[in-house]
Amino acid sequence: MPEAYIVDAVRTPVGRRKGGFTEAHPADMGAHVIRALVERGDFDPSAIDDVIFGCLDAIGAQAGDIARTSALAAGLPETVPGVTIDRQCGSSQQAVHFAAQGVMSGTQDLVIAGGVQKMTQYPILSSFSVGEPFGATDPWRGCKGWEQRYPTDINQFRSAEMIADQWNLTREEMEIFALESHTRAITARTEGRFDREIVPFGELRHDEGPRDTSLAKMAALDTLVPGGRLTAAVSSQISDGAAALLIASEHAVKSHGFTPRARIHNLTVLGADPVMMLHAPIPACQRALDRAGMSIDDIDLVEINEAFASVVMAWVHDLKADHAKVNVNGGAIALGHPLGATGARLLTTLLHELERTGGRYGLLTMCEGGGQANVTIIERL
Repeated sequence: MPEAYIVDAVRTPVGRRKGGFTEAHPADMGAHVIRALVERGDFDPSAIDDVIFGCLDAIGAQAGDIARTSALAAGLPETVPGVTIDRQCGSSQQAVHFAAQGVMSGTQDLVIAGGVQKMTQYPILSSFSVGEPFGATDPWRGCKGWEQRYPTDINQFRSAEMIADQWNLTREEMEIFALESHTRAITARTEGRFDREIVPFGELRHDEGPRDTSLAKMAALDTLVPGGRLTAAVSSQISDGAAALLIASEHAVKSHGFTPRARIHNLTVLGADPVMMLHAPIPACQRALDRAGMSIDDIDLVEINEAFASVVMAWVHDLKADHAKVNVNGGAIALGHPLGATGARLLTTLLHELERTGGRYGLLTMCEGGGQANVTIIERL
């Protein structure tokens, strides 16, 4: 089967809610990373077969196929198409999967894959209530087939609490984990580990999320649900950002004179219980490793989205992973989670950190709405 290579990967800084991207149009954010890939690669953009972007709540300025809008705003030829996809939080990771699969199928040679999200303007669930007579927060409410199968309240906060309960995770343990995320992110930012992957946007040059916090400050917060264990401190931040990768075939690598930085080693996606929802990375990674003929010990670095501390802690426990190899530069608790862009952001960071440390294999996974998870394993070249 033909190989799919990662030629380059870039991202904007991750902006805090009402932070550095407040006045930016989301399509300009997407265009920013697309333009950077073309300029850094120094190739004819008419050779791009497609632009695949992830984006949730595709309303207002994020509507109208923002992949296409971003491509045009970036100055790409009108012949370059774009398509926007939604696999919830895994949307831009799935965009990379689709790009790699297009290349591996032999039907495409050069694809830009990534995502964009401006949560300052469109908070999570913004699109659920637009013209919706059945319910403002539950898109499946009123669907008889769904309600017959899952006659219970379903949301991510409940799922995160269920995971904390089932894996016996205390609030204090999750807060210690969250503090470590901030500490790692601040260290990475201070040491310039993100500098090669970030394309500054105006005056915004660094991630805005990491905080100099403490366990005492975290302990003072109210829980997300009465009687629960989770607080905002152990949850991902509301954020803005964009990220993109250039995926190429062997033919494109040779014809454009590219030097590939990694190859796609495994692509997996799996569904699980939509009520428990956020635990899907556990069985998905087990399947991916089995199919790749690998064990978790073969993986040098892991990026797993810190939607909530409980999600990552349960995954580390069940996969018997070494926490020292997981989210080494902090995760979404500290750096933020611009929903439709996070998968591409994580893969970008994973690639650069493999290069910095000399690791060979990296694994990316994340939980997604509806009880799903994507897994991407890359091999640094």
